[in-house]
Amino acid sequence: MKSEEKQCQNCKQKFAIEPEDFDFYEKINVPPPTFCPDCRLQRRLVFRNELSLYKRKCDLCQKEIISMFRPDAPFTVYCPPCWYSDKWDPLSYGVDYDPSRPFLQQFYELMGRVPLNALNNFYDTLVNSDYTNFVSYLKNCYLLFNSDYNENCFYGVEIESSKDCYNNLAINSCELSANDVNCQKCQRTFYSIDCEASHNVWFSKNLSGCSNCFGCVNLRNKQYCMFNEQLTKEEYEQRLSEFKTSSHAEVEKLIQQARKLWSQNPVKFIHGRFNTNVSGDYIYHSKDVRDTYIATEAQNCRYCLWLLVKPMKDCWDTTEYGDGMERVYDSVTIGNGATDVRFSFLCARNVLDVDYSFLCYGGSHMFGSVSLRKKEYCILNKEYSPEDYAKLKAQIINDTKERPYTDKKGRQYTYGEMFPIELSPFAYNETSAQQFFPLNEQETKEQGYIWLAPSTKDYKIDIKAPELPGTTEETPDDITQKTIGCLHEGKCQEQCTTAFRILPQELRFYKQFKLPMPRLCPNCRHYERLAQRNSLKLQHRVCQCSGKTSENGTYNNTATHFHGSEKCPNEFETTYSLNSPEIVYCEECYQQEVV
Repeated sequence: MKSEEKQCQNCKQKFAIEPEDFDFYEKINVPPPTFCPDCRLQRRLVFRNELSLYKRKCDLCQKEIISMFRPDAPFTVYCPPCWYSDKWDPLSYGVDYDPSRPFLQQFYELMGRVPLNALNNFYDTLVNSDYTNFVSYLKNCYLLFNSDYNENCFYGVEIESSKDCYNNLAINSCELSANDVNCQKCQRTFYSIDCEASHNVWFSKNLSGCSNCFGCVNLRNKQYCMFNEQLTKEEYEQRLSEFKTSSHAEVEKLIQQARKLWSQNPVKFIHGRFNTNVSGDYIYHSKDVRDTYIATEAQNCRYCLWLLVKPMKDCWDTTEYGDGMERVYDSVTIGNGATDVRFSFLCARNVLDVDYSFLCYGGSHMFGSVSLRKKEYCILNKEYSPEDYAKLKAQIINDTKERPYTDKKGRQYTYGEMFPIELSPFAYNETSAQQFFPLNEQETKEQGYIWLAPSTKDYKIDIKAPELPGTTEETPDDITQKTIGCLHEGKCQEQCTTAFRILPQELRFYKQFKLPMPRLCPNCRHYERLAQRNSLKLQHRVCQCSGKTSENGTYNNTATHFHGSEKCPNEFETTYSLNSPEIVYCEECYQQEVV
């Protein structure tokens, strides 16, 4: 089958459907999409609220709880212990399908009646970790999101198998680390990016097997280096003692100094290792994976994001999770053995053959269902015989062609498209879409989406961020009793909470490792870290290896490059934009210089 060009219903841009896409659609028996890959991703992300948490009461036990659904949202919300309990029956909310009305409208009405789980987590795996979301297997964690198997970790996203870490993004198997992005198997690393198997590292990028390094880049198995200068142990320790890393102002200067050195050294066109036939970024140990970002041990996947829990295979347009999932399409937060899942969100624990469903754990053959657990052959939360289920499912699929759901902007949704954004239980700026496809209030409303106006806060700001002591040593212990105003004051588009507190264990950590007090609320800190990671957009580029040694002699060893003193001819797709300051190399040139 040949490639086919289509025009996106939403952005009106042209996009291609290639033979491998058609093969996948045929395998899972769905029609090709009518939205482009970016608009499909944006649509999925709007069904995912991880950062915006609220206090409200459980509608069953009436206890005050933490919830991803705001108190005024038109849904019945149960705390996790109640939602998982046998105190209620989700099948009692089942309704008959009405062939005279669009199916998706009937699903949304059902979602408004069936109790929803306040948080997306496996609560039975959590210990003292109430203020977390999209998580499992945590102990003593706080404001951790999209994370698993951690202990004593605070303020982080995509944190896996780590301990005693604060303010990080995308770390795995790390300890006693803070303000890092995309680091693995590291200990005592601070303000560092893309480091692996290193310890006692500050302000460094792309180190592997290193220790006691400060402000370095592209080093392998080195120690006692400062801004890539080799020092003796005594020289390193003497110079290290001259830096006051507990000072907020000095840390800002050191970050800028380190980044200047980073920009003078090459980067590989992709963040990834041990891959075969992949395109995208932040991909590891994967095979036949294209247009995908942040994936580990994935196989035969395309247009995916956040495949964090290995392994997974045969997935298209899938956002977040994994853990043995197969044949998942245009869905978000799916995993733990899930198979043959289409157009659904928050479905896990070995679900099989699921369409257009929400919060279904266990069970099989579910279509348009909400909050079911270990049920079979259900449509709109009503049970059927296998024969009647198959017959009604076929009728609904056919009916969507004759009576598609049409949103406020005239976009039509037949079988084969994920839910419309306007049917999300969240406002646009509550969701992960705001992180990757940021919109302001006017833009959001113009596109027909919901914008949540900032709520009036009833707390009193005790100290504004600029008024915080200049160093951690000067910070009194009673800072933990103060409400601190975020430096952004809610004026950004970063889900700002406008204020925050410093926890006692957090203060001890900062003082132990001589780190400055944060000036931003946790959400704004996350967006600051997010800006240090590459975008989700691939661009065609040519290797920038010029075949000539730089002025400082740090790269382009022409004696070992295959192209000698000529410019490298290799081309590739990369998430480093044409306007980015980095020097971007192909795999071959990069390995000659760094590995």
